This record gives sequence, C-alpha cells and structure tokens, in this order.
Amino acid sequence: MTQEATSQESADAELRCAACGGHLEFDAARGALRCTSCGEARAIEAPPERTLVEHDLEHGLARDVERGYGVALRSLSCRQCGAVVSYGGDTTAQRCDFCGSPQVLEQTENRNPIRPESVVPFAVDRAGAKRRFGDWLGELWFRPSDLKHLAQVQEMAGVYVPYWAFDAAVHSDWSALAGYYYYVTESYTTLDDKGRSVQRQRSVRKTRWRPASGRRDDVYDDVLVCASRGLPPDLTAKLEPFDTARLVPYAPSYLAGWKAEEYSIELNAAWDRAVERIEATQRQRCSGDVPGDTQAALRVSHRFSEERFKHLLLPIWIASYRYRDKPFQFLINGQTGEVTGRAPLSVIKVLAFGLAVLIMALTAVWLSR
Repeated sequence: MTQEATSQESADAELRCAACGGHLEFDAARGALRCTSCGEARAIEAPPERTLVEHDLEHGLARDVERGYGVALRSLSCRQCGAVVSYGGDTTAQRCDFCGSPQVLEQTENRNPIRPESVVPFAVDRAGAKRRFGDWLGELWFRPSDLKHLAQVQEMAGVYVPYWAFDAAVHSDWSALAGYYYYVTESYTTLDDKGRSVQRQRSVRKTRWRPASGRRDDVYDDVLVCASRGLPPDLTAKLEPFDTARLVPYAPSYLAGWKAEEYSIELNAAWDRAVERIEATQRQRCSGDVPGDTQAALRVSHRFSEERFKHLLLPIWIASYRYRDKPFQFLINGQTGEVTGRAPLSVIKVLAFGLAVLIMALTAVWLSR
C-alpha cells in the first residue's frame, strides 16, 4: 500500500465517530466535527507541523506539491460550465451546483488535483445561508412573482472554491499634466426681457496646465483570484472581502460533508489577472497623487518585486436554477454572509411601474394648470 493510500485511509478513519462509528461532518455553526448519527461533537486538531506557507512566484508550482484532498472523494464534471466538483459520503448529484445544468458526468479516471495548503472554514451554516438568501430576495424589485417560490425549493450547495492569493511590492513612476483652474471675466452681448441688446459680464473657468511627475511604493497582501471555472468573476468579486487572517492549515476534516471544486485557473493565468487588478489600483492611486484641480495625459509604469502566492479554499454557498431555460446564480460568502447574484426581470412589473410613473407625471401637470 502506498504512503498516499495509507494517509488517505487514516484520514477516512478520522472522520468516524468514536462514540457510535457514524460519519462525521464539519458543522459550520459550531466550527467543529459533528456526528450525523448521534450528534457527538469533536474539535478539529491542527495538522502537526503545518503552517501557512507563501511561495515564491518565480518558482511557481515547479516544486513537488502535495496532491489529492487526503480523503476519499468522488468527482463530478459539468459538460456545460466545465466545473469539476469533488464530494464524499453518500452524496449524489443530478445537476451542476454552479450552473444548474443536468449535463453532469462522474469522473471515473484517477484524478489528482492540487491539494490546497490553507482554508477559511465555513462559518455560515445552511439555515443561516437560506435566511440571508431570503432576506436578499425580499429586497429585489421588478422580479417575477414565482422567484421566491423557486428560492424556497432550491437546494443550496456549500462548496469550498479554489482561490489563488498573491502578495507583491510595487514601485510606480508617473507623469501627467496637472491642471489648475483660474477664472477670467468676459463680456458678452445678450437680449434683455424687452428684446433690447445689452452688454453683460460672466466669470469663465480656464485651466493652466503644468507638467508633473512622481513615484510611490505600495505593498499588496492576499490579492484574491478565483480559480473556479463555474463562477462568474463579476459575482465572486462582489463576495469579497474574505478575512484571510482567519486562514487555517488545510485538513481533510474541513471537507467532511461539504464539496470542493478543483482548480481550473492555472497559476500563470491567475497571476496575469492579479497584475491587471494591481495595476488598475496603482493607476488610481497615482492619479490621486497628481496635484491641481484636474489632470490629463497620465502615464504610469510599474516595477513588481517580492511576488509570492498561496493556494487556498474559500467557503461559498451556491444556489443556481434555470428560469425560462436561462441559468441564474446566487452566491453567499460562507464566512461573512454577504449575498450577491442575478435574478430575472419581470417585464410586466417594469411596464406597470413605468405606467404608474407616467400617470403620476400627467396628473401633476394637470393639477398645476
């Protein structure tokens, strides 16, 4: 038996209840393992000699990384969105948790995904996620009347989603034209209320342009890039921030009773996305350094150093459904409870609102006569 198989067998044994032999699952409300049969709770012990590690980006994943999740899991691949989700126990799935598509296939080949080195455990349990989801739906306007019903019958999936976290020091040099406002008085000709031509004066704003330049140094810590293929980047961005100060070393126990998506975005592609975000932020900061009242021709160059990365799992509740054959997703930050998502518009409600506004405007005009 290989060392990996022995380690996995040991991890599987750790997920058995010492009192009754039942399955243990991670309880987000308690932050501990709980037996699904007798309810016995057990704290998760930190893996021995494991600390949170940041890796030099230059060497990337060329080093010998650990593979697998350290516990027996099955994998399900979605043929529509491409997400590959791993799950354990007796869990079965007839559709994709990410896009709601029924085009899912169980992966029978021997998969060997990157093992995450750290994780933010779920802190919001299923009941809390459904409550936050319902509250969020109640705040939406112009949505179909049956949307709440769909939400009530919709099953939510708690998924540990893979992320890359990047650190970097950035030196930026900038140059621009700094504009300073000043005002001059000008005379102009116009007609008075009797139609006669008259001379009047007005204050006109002008801009005096001067060259400006500068530099700044900034440090970025844990810039997150979602490595999921099944979640839209605009939605995952709205779930941030995650409190990465609460990262803990990865242990298979955190996945007990939960699902985990495999990495779909490779390190180099993720770093390119992180660079885009950092450079956009640096440009805004440099723009803020330009003196004066306005600016033009801003040019910025950057030099990166001390680039490091971590690969980790972050907790997200996912609800997806198809409305009139179009997929919609709702995401809940499993650490903070932040909710975001997309919902269909009700054309009837939008038209009714527009008609009501039009009637109110016409009524106001009629009353003002």
